[in-house]
Amino acid sequence: MTRLWSRLRFLFNFRKSIPFLKAFFTAKEVAAAKKVTAIALIVLYFVFPFDLIPDFLIGLGIVDDVAVAAFILQLIVKMAPTHIKEKYDVDRNDNKVIDI
Repeated sequence: MTRLWSRLRFLFNFRKSIPFLKAFFTAKEVAAAKKVTAIALIVLYFVFPFDLIPDFLIGLGIVDDVAVAAFILQLIVKMAPTHIKEKYDVDRNDNKVIDI
């Protein structure tokens, strides 16, 4: 759970997330299939019009959008090579907590 919160903070810290995503998509160590998968998830998120919580509910409507964005970012982080994760301090294991 701690790792999820650190990734959510990372998602909202655009100074780090944009360069991380650029490094992920330009790295030669990342397989083309992983890049295509990440792009497909992002495109499907924008194309698919279904919301679990309607956006007109101010405050609550953005919760499912943030959850989906965090899920996609978490998958991209898992697919990223170790040196990119370390460079942008994305995948910290300070507490050694097991995600459930």
